[in-house]
Amino acid sequence: MAAFDFDGTLTQGDSLFPFLRFLAGDLTFYRNVAFLLPVLLAYGLRVIRNHRAKELVLVRFLNGIPLQELEDKASLFARDCLPHLLRTDAIERFFWHKAQGHLTVLVSASIELYLIPWADRVGFDHVLGTRLEVAEGLVTGRLAGSNCHGIEKCHRLNALLGPRKDYRMYAYGDGPGDREMLAMADHAFLKEFPPVKN
Repeated sequence: MAAFDFDGTLTQGDSLFPFLRFLAGDLTFYRNVAFLLPVLLAYGLRVIRNHRAKELVLVRFLNGIPLQELEDKASLFARDCLPHLLRTDAIERFFWHKAQGHLTVLVSASIELYLIPWADRVGFDHVLGTRLEVAEGLVTGRLAGSNCHGIEKCHRLNALLGPRKDYRMYAYGDGPGDREMLAMADHAFLKEFPPVKN
């Protein structure tokens, strides 16, 4: 099987803030970012953890939005915007794994709302991402469960695939949030993709 991180691995950078800008529009996006500057600074200085910083950002942008409305916007973002963020070498490697008949899993701290429609379109077998809490049909912005980051990626893969000894694993990542996932792989690639052989 092949496990791929998303932001910075399959894409050229972050996808969450482009999604929030797509969703909110420029004026509201920049107003919210200005409001969140203390949070972003605290995260950059490692005063608050990844999970908490992400939740504060998402609550600011998403709290009170009907789930169906957010799913519709996320699907449009996946279709119209995400393809422009992709790395050609990464996507070529993904399709190489598909051609070998390997199981492919997208494992990302990004939110599943837009990962799933994009991954379904390109042909991933499974998506493991960060999930959002929903109450009475409205998104709260809080996380439902753990942020799919660091060791949580391993927990999610183990829950999906069973004992690690039962399969051979390729893993692709780009940073500290992928360290544990890369460590569990037979073939680990950090910020690189082997050339695709025809």
